[in-house]
Formats: sequence, C-alpha cells, structure tokens
Amino acid sequence: MLKNKLTRTFYNRLLLLVFSAFLLLLPGRASIPPFDRDEPRYMQATAQMLESHNFIDVRFQDKPRYLQPAGIYWLEAAAVSLTGTLSDRAVWAYRIPSLVAMTSAIGLTAWMGAILFNPAAGLLSGALLATSVLVEAEGRMATIDSTLLLAVLLAEFSLLLVLEDRSKDRRTPAATALLFWSSLGCGLMLKGPVVLIPGLGTPLCLALVERNGSWLQRLRFGWGWLVMLAIVVPWCVAIGLVSHGEFFQHSVGRNFLGKIGQGQEAHGAPPGFHLLVFGLAFWPGSFFAAASLPFIWARRTSWQIQYLLCWIIPHWIVFELIATKLPHYVLPVYPAIALFTGAALSCSDNEWNWPQKKWARIALFIYGGVCLIAGILLSLAGIVVSKVIEGTAPPEALLIAIGSLPLLILATRAVIAAKMRQAAFYAMGSAILIYAGLFLGVIPRLHQIWLSPRLTAAVNQHLPCSDSEIVSSSFSEPSFVFLMHGRIKFDTSRNAALMLENNKSCGLALIGRRDERTFTEELSKKSIKTVEYGRVKGFNYSTGKWLDIGIYGVSN
Repeated sequence: MLKNKLTRTFYNRLLLLVFSAFLLLLPGRASIPPFDRDEPRYMQATAQMLESHNFIDVRFQDKPRYLQPAGIYWLEAAAVSLTGTLSDRAVWAYRIPSLVAMTSAIGLTAWMGAILFNPAAGLLSGALLATSVLVEAEGRMATIDSTLLLAVLLAEFSLLLVLEDRSKDRRTPAATALLFWSSLGCGLMLKGPVVLIPGLGTPLCLALVERNGSWLQRLRFGWGWLVMLAIVVPWCVAIGLVSHGEFFQHSVGRNFLGKIGQGQEAHGAPPGFHLLVFGLAFWPGSFFAAASLPFIWARRTSWQIQYLLCWIIPHWIVFELIATKLPHYVLPVYPAIALFTGAALSCSDNEWNWPQKKWARIALFIYGGVCLIAGILLSLAGIVVSKVIEGTAPPEALLIAIGSLPLLILATRAVIAAKMRQAAFYAMGSAILIYAGLFLGVIPRLHQIWLSPRLTAAVNQHLPCSDSEIVSSSFSEPSFVFLMHGRIKFDTSRNAALMLENNKSCGLALIGRRDERTFTEELSKKSIKTVEYGRVKGFNYSTGKWLDIGIYGVSN
C-alpha cells in the first residue's frame, strides 16, 4: 500500500472538507424543535443543572437521571452558558457540542485515511462519513453519540500513531499514550464502559490476530489506566456520595447491563439488526462499502486492514448480540468502514476488484438495487411525508427530487461502467441535496408533528397567572417539558380536573378529545364550569397517534 506524502495541498483540502462538513451539518439546527424523546431529556436536564448550579446530580424535573455520567451535560451547559441562551430555551445552543464533535470526527477520519493509505483515500473517507444518513442525523441532535464518536476516534487515532511508529521502527512518545488514555477517560465520562469496547477491544484484538502483544507497551499500560481513572473517578465518588450508590445501581445495573439480556424501551431486536439497517444508515456509502470487500480480502494481511477489521468486528459482534438495539450503537465503527471504502475508491478504475464468485456478484447487484431504492425513497421522502402530514409539499421538497434523482441515475450508470469513484461522487452529491433540502425546507415546515412548540405558544398566550399550574393528560413528551421550562405536570384527566377545582384562578388543563368526557364529568360533579381557550391538533410521531388537545381553565 503505497502512501503519498502529506503535503500542504492535502491539509488545505482537509480544511475545505471540514468546513464543508460543518456547513452541511448546519441546516435545521435552530429551526427544527427538539426531537422526542431523548434529545429534550438531555436539554432539560442541562437547563436544570444550570438553574440549580448542581453539576453532580443530574435530574429531569424532580426525578434523578441516572443513566450515564455527567460529561454530555457539562458540555451542553458550557455551550448554553457561553451563548447566554438559558432563558430563551434556544435549541441550537444545546446542539453545539454535537456539531463540533461530528465535524471534528469527519476531519479526523480523513486525516487517519491519509496516514493509513493516501491523501485521496483520506478525503474520500471523510466525505463518505460526512454524507451518511446516521451521521447527518446524529450530528444535529443534542445527545451523546457525536461526542462519544469523537472520543472513540481520538483513541483509535492514537492507536494508529502507535502502529505507524511500529511500522517505521521509531519510538512512540508518551504524549500519544496520554491521548489514548485521556480519550478513554473522556468516553467514560460520556457514556460509561461502552467506550472500552472499541477503545480496548481494537488493540487487544489486533495483538491476538498478530499473536504479538509486545507493541502494546507503547501505550504505557503501566500508568495509562491511572490517567483514565483520574478523569472519571472524582465525579464517580461525588455522585456515589450524593446518590448513596443509587446512580451505579441504575446506570450500570439497569441501563448498561440491563440492555444485554432484554430489549429496553421496546428496542429489542434479533442479531443481524445492525447489518440490516446499515444499507440506510450508511447510505450512500453502504453500497460502496459492500463493493469494497474484495479490496479488503486481497489486502487482509496488511496491518492497516487488520487494524480496521479489529476496530469493526469486536464492536459489531458485541452490539449484534446484546438484546437492546438502536442504529447509533454501531456508529463508532462507521469511520473504520468509511476508511477502507475510501481506500478502495482511491484506486484507479482498472484496479477495482469485483467479486470473483458468481453468487457474490449477484448478491452485490441485489444490494446495489436495495441501496438505489433507498436513495430514491430519500429523494421523494420530502414530497411524500409533506403530502401525508401537511396535505401539500413545499417547493424545497420538489427541488430535492429534481436535483437528486438525476444524480442517482448518473451514479448507477457510473457503477455499471465500473467508474466507482465517479459513482461515489454522484451519490454523495445526491445525498448533499437531500439533506440540505430536508433540514432547511421540509422538516421545519412539518407543523403537524411539532406539537410541543405549538402547545407551548398556545399555553403562554393564555396563562392566567405568572405562576400558573399546568397539567397535561394527553401529551407528555419531554420536548414539551423543555419548552415549558419544566413548568408542566403530566397526570390523568381526573387529576387535572381536581387541580382546576383547587386552583380555579391560576390553573390550566390540557385535555385531549379522548379524555374530555372523564374530565368534564369530574368537573360537573363539583358544578365547575370551564372555558376552552383554544385547541391544538397534530400528530405525535413518538406514539403514532393524532391528537386534538384543548386548553381549559375555570370560567369566572
């Protein structure tokens, strides 16, 4: 594997790639409300952390949020504090850590590809990662996964530097080992032991494959683990004291270990789930990744390919075997997949390796058709979803289809002509148009699914008092809690009626059509008359139900 020297031209192109990825991740950050359900839970817990000045005990309303350490909340709290947006509930501020982390991860992937293979492979790898569906989705949300991805990448990058030093028979500086263990420590502060699966799994698996673990000494195992613990232990001690050990019972016993044996929150799936969704999650690179397998097989004895496979395989197997499955669980291996795909695409067209077996060529042909269908569906998604939910499609949805479908056709023709790199560029161009159109013009205009902002506006318009008591019986999504600054209680319609009885002048009840009969019957027993201030109708995508919610107060 010949590698070109990393020149100033490469670094200029790397900066251009990073800047382009940053711009691609910007649309929708401020205009799209919080995505239920995980994102607003992080947002609200962060807001409460800033309001209470309690940076140890993370809480969502009055309940402890003992799922993972406080790292992500600290990052989001820093972003909100620096932007001065706490009182505004500006969603874009909470999403800054994800934006910075994902942009950095894309640039780091490209840099690693240049070190492993050549500058062209690196830039292609970064572009493939940047245009994948899962990266574009996760990079826009104020959740852990983008920052965890960066922590894993930094650990893998430091491991790559160790392997590069070994291949050139030069000494590995202590700073490289410090980066490795610090990255794992930061990963522990973000999502606990999960980071150790790729972080320690890659070097140990590679040592096992090579039957030589002497090079692991370059990572300074003698003192490195102390650096990792020094980052996470102080907070662990603090939360252990504050929660009287309850945090570890919930986060490790129920959240981490509980996901292994059974699917939590209806997210159970059989082995093979991640492989099945890969076609969409890594689109448009998924077909090119599958087509790159002969390239990988032909070079399977090189340390570069073995390093990538030892990064991918242990992590993938672990998360295929555990019961709880979500697409982002295997996100930490997507850079490795992008790296070997970029390396294959950087070869000239006459060097491209197609599968030799007839059945493999047929399987690749079928998979290519599946990926093409996924691209067509994404191109038409804006039109279809807008028509179904809003009854009409905005101009951006039409422009997506007009711009992206011809590029998909060109990509298909290029694949047939065995011009794979050209096909990849056409496919990535199609993806860029789809993401820009969806996040800029389509998703923000799906008003029917954004119930929380509309309910918040309606409630604020009719607040009888500055300290009004508000109960919602039919809609209980975390995004509503966040936008209402936590001043909302979810309860039954019967208890909502009881609240209005006890707080006639400053109470508001949010009651859906299905709960109105119980609500009115309960109030009629007390001879209490209500006034309907307004109604909000929409689709709750978390439950798949259409809702018609009335805002009620007591008639004077």
